[in-house]
Amino acid sequence: MFTPPMARLRLRTPAMFTMVVAATTLGLAASGTAHATADLARKRACLACHQVDKARAGPAFIDVATRYRNDRQAEARLVNKVLKGGGGAWQMPMGPMPAQSQVSEPEARQLVKWILAQRP
Repeated sequence: MFTPPMARLRLRTPAMFTMVVAATTLGLAASGTAHATADLARKRACLACHQVDKARAGPAFIDVATRYRNDRQAEARLVNKVLKGGGGAWQMPMGPMPAQSQVSEPEARQLVKWILAQRP
């Protein structure tokens, strides 16, 4: 008789069951957040000038994440750039990023965290 692999999994203790449920929940939450943040980037017109993996009018989000990976103040610095405008640090043809008045501070923080989490 065939028994599917998941049916053979025995969670011997309540702690094991809790760990499996927690890991599954965290995985689903993380993927939902990533999708929701990409939707927020689209909704707030970030993708009009940026793409995740290619430079456009602005730098690729992966390049931003790479540049600021070891910078402990990166989140605060980039939230400020989103809200007040950039200083032209990327030397893009379109010039510095203007202030994004359509983005609230909590949204800017969420977007920056998502951008900094990008990996090549």
